[in-house]
This record gives sequence, structure tokens and C-alpha cells, in this order.
Amino acid sequence: MEAGGGPSPGQRRVKFVEMQAHSQKLRFLKLLAVLCVCCFMFFFEGFKSFYFSPNGELVETREEFDVDDLSVDPTTKRVQAINMSSLDRNLNFLARTDVPTQTPWKAPIMWEGMFDGTLYDKAHLEANSSVALTVFAIGRYLEAYLKNFIISAEKHFMIGIPVTYYIFTDIPEDIPDFVLGPERTMKVLYVPRHARWQDISMMRMKTLSKIIDLEISYTYPYIFCLDVDSIFENRFGTEALGGSVAVLHSHYYTVKQDEFTYDRNPKSKAYMKTGDYYYHAALFGGTWQNVKVLVDFCYNGIMEDKKNNVEALWHDESHLNKYYWLHKPTKLLSPEYCWDVISFINRTEIKVARMTWAKKRYDVLRA
Repeated sequence: MEAGGGPSPGQRRVKFVEMQAHSQKLRFLKLLAVLCVCCFMFFFEGFKSFYFSPNGELVETREEFDVDDLSVDPTTKRVQAINMSSLDRNLNFLARTDVPTQTPWKAPIMWEGMFDGTLYDKAHLEANSSVALTVFAIGRYLEAYLKNFIISAEKHFMIGIPVTYYIFTDIPEDIPDFVLGPERTMKVLYVPRHARWQDISMMRMKTLSKIIDLEISYTYPYIFCLDVDSIFENRFGTEALGGSVAVLHSHYYTVKQDEFTYDRNPKSKAYMKTGDYYYHAALFGGTWQNVKVLVDFCYNGIMEDKKNNVEALWHDESHLNKYYWLHKPTKLLSPEYCWDVISFINRTEIKVARMTWAKKRYDVLRA
């Protein structure tokens, strides 16, 4: 020690080195913290820009189809369906005593035995009715289900009147070649694939609104929107056409209303305290005007929920049920038109399973 008790030069050097090392460590930790924050912000902004626009809307990595992909002159007049509601007056509502055949608002519930299919076919043929059938085959769902869906539709869906299949997919090059019947055509349109199946399901509402506005409304008075993991088993004919058409869900048509899986969250636009029936989003249709209003309603509700950081319990199906609660469908299809043959085997009221849920192809979906 030096006089006066101060540190020696050697001790000073050691202390100085220690202070420098500590200072460098602090600078390194600060730099590391800044880098971590920057990396987080970079990846967060990248994620956000990949999936959401500034207003919360899902956006795509590549633009989906546009007007150049379509063949309609937008200056032409939009088509109108002829009022065919008088056909339903010929329904035999007493033919089925084992099931309800009418809603409280007098809309028919279509069951086997109630209608004469040839009467409907003749009337719609004379009225030049035609149908657009839309289906989304995204990712592995294309490989797992589309082929059987189209082949079975060619045997049973709206036979006798013109039909165009609108296939929306993220891999158009993988669509197989199909041999279609007379007055049956197919249009394949690109749509992006979203990360979650829930978003694929919900965002189809936006795509459907767009295709109705750009093409279907100029060409087809009717539209049906179906899930690809379905198989047509028997006649699914013109008796199903109507102004606004919904299908009763296979799992809920016999249960009490308090068992319906409506969205019970008051923060969601799909919130329902009560309702009439529980409808399945795997199948809906009607005139293009009514379907356009429906899909816009669902899409707007979905986007409003996203802004509020809410997601409805059953996604687009919850919003669809809310729509049909506020705007009653003019025709209900019984579960025969979308039947879960895997879960329910012996249901005597199901005389004819017209379209069934396809068996889950986990060998393909999880490959």
C-alpha cells in the first residue's frame, strides 16, 4: 500500500481491467437485448403482414383469382331465378308422420316421400334453371376427397339441368381430369392456403362473395356451397332448390335446443341465446342473391370478431346459424341431404341418405 492507504499501481491496473470487462459485459448485454427486441419485432411484423392486413383482414401470399380468370362480360345483365315456390305447394306434408315436415314459419323440411322428383325436374328444365356448385379442395383435402366428390356428383347431383363445378384450390395443377356429362362444366380457380383450417373455412365466405359478384350472378340463378369431404349416394335433385336453403345438422335435429352448440359468447357477432334449429355449414345454397347476402353477413361478422380478438365457437358455422336465425331460410333440407353415416347407423327416419360425410382419410391428411 502507498502512503495514505491508497491502492498500489498494480491494484489500480487490476481494478481498471475489471471495470473495463464489466463495462464490455454491460454493452454486450444491452446489444443482445436490442437484437432480441429487433428480431421479435421483425418476425412479429412478418407474421402479421403474412396473415393480416392493417384492419385485421386475412391476406394472402399470392393474389387469388381475379376477373381475368373469368369469362363473363360484366356489362351483361345478371340472371334471375323464376319464382318456383308454387312447386312446394304440391309437397305431401302428411307423408311423413315420424318427423316434422314444416317449420313454424311454414317453410318445408324436405324428407323422402314428400315430393315427386319428376315434377320438380320438369318445372326447372322448362324454367332453364342451372346451378353453380362451389367446393374448396385445399391442401391434402384435394387428394383425399375431390375425386370421389366429383364422380359421385356426376351420378346424383342435379341431374338433368346444367351444372358448373367451381373448384377452389391452392394447387390447381393437381386437379385430375374428369369426364363430365352433358351440360356439366368445371372451373378451377386458385385460392391461397391459410395456416389454420379454421381460417380456410371462415375465409371461404369472402371468396364466395367475390365469385358470385364477378361471375355466378351473371350466369347461374342458383348456387350450392358444399364441403369436399362429402359423397353423393342418391338423388340430390331440383327439389332442393329454393330461395334460401339450409340443412339440418345430423347431430342435432333430434336433441333439445339447449344442446345446440350456438356461440354463447356475448362478445362475438355470432352470439345466440336462442334459435330455431342447428344448421350445418357443410351445405347451404339458394338463389345467388340470397347466398351473397348470407356469405357477406358471415364474412363481416368474422372480421368484426377478429378486430375484437374473438373467434366464434364453430367459426363460419356459428355465423351461419346466426344469419338463419335472423333471416329464416325458405327451405330446409333434412339430414338425409348431409348425413353422418359413420356415427349413426340405425336411424329409421333416414329413408334415403342422399349425401353422406366421407370417412376421414387420416392416411392422406396426416401424411
